[in-house]
Amino acid sequence: MSTERVKTTNQYLISRTSIGGKDKKMSILLLILLAALLVYVFKGIIIVQQQQEVIIERMGRYEKTLRAGPNFIFPILEAPRGILKKVSQKGIDGRNYYYLKAVDRIDLREQMYDFPRQNVITRDNVSITINALIYFQIVDAKSAVYEIENLPDAIEKLTQTTLRNLVGQMDLQETLTSRGKINDELRTTLDEATNKWGVKVNRVEIQDIFPPADIQASMDKLMKADREKKATITEAEGLKEAAIRKAEGEKEAAIRSAEGAKQAEILRAEGIAQARVIEADAEKEAISRIIGALADKGQPDKYLIAMKYLETMSAITSGENNKVVYMPYEATGILSSVDGIKQMFDKK
Repeated sequence: MSTERVKTTNQYLISRTSIGGKDKKMSILLLILLAALLVYVFKGIIIVQQQQEVIIERMGRYEKTLRAGPNFIFPILEAPRGILKKVSQKGIDGRNYYYLKAVDRIDLREQMYDFPRQNVITRDNVSITINALIYFQIVDAKSAVYEIENLPDAIEKLTQTTLRNLVGQMDLQETLTSRGKINDELRTTLDEATNKWGVKVNRVEIQDIFPPADIQASMDKLMKADREKKATITEAEGLKEAAIRKAEGEKEAAIRSAEGAKQAEILRAEGIAQARVIEADAEKEAISRIIGALADKGQPDKYLIAMKYLETMSAITSGENNKVVYMPYEATGILSSVDGIKQMFDKK
């Protein structure tokens, strides 16, 4: 009896143990499923930053483009499509090195590529070294992913070949002095070529142009000679201008001096003439008075002639060196006139 009871007890314990094992397995399975669900949900949530886009494919085909903000996809069925991006890293020598990196976030901001230097031959067969900077922006993420395989390399090679074509149509001097023209033509050509890739080229800048060392030395000598020539010409023109201005100043001074002398002579002549007129008027007035005074006594003309003659004789004999005194023949007539004057006053 005791043996049967022990068997029954053992069977009960075995059945309870098997049920507990099944419950434990179910709990583990549920935990696994819950973890997988959480992983699935978290893998399906994609947060896209501002000015970024993500291309989503479902079973290898384009499905949608995710914009900025939180987005949800179905993992396994849907996945982001990556794109190659050129990034830079500073080396131990201080220089920047570029390499390609696959990313699933497409940056819509303006980007800059600094292309390495390349040798270009000008129209006059001079080999120069030139490098450029290009500023571009992805405006259509879908085209940037599906229309071109390697966008950074495509832009770089297109820039290099276009730059070779442009510089090959110019001589060395024109290349050195036409950076703005090269920039504009290069930007226009690249913008047209990259339009189907969903890329807009905003600006292209020629950074450096290095001609060969011997040509650079010749150009330096030529520039030095040209500067010396310009300095000599400028100095000669300055001396010429100074001489011209000096001559014009002397001419102007002479003209003004002559005009001043002329004006002085005119004024002096006018003064003498006015003095003579005034003197003549005074003499006329005196003579008129004398004639009026002697009109009733007769022979005023003889009086005037006698007075003028006496003034003349006084002027002749007034010199210090006059030692000879003579009496002209006609003086007897004058003396008679003087005697006549005396007789007139005696009668008065």
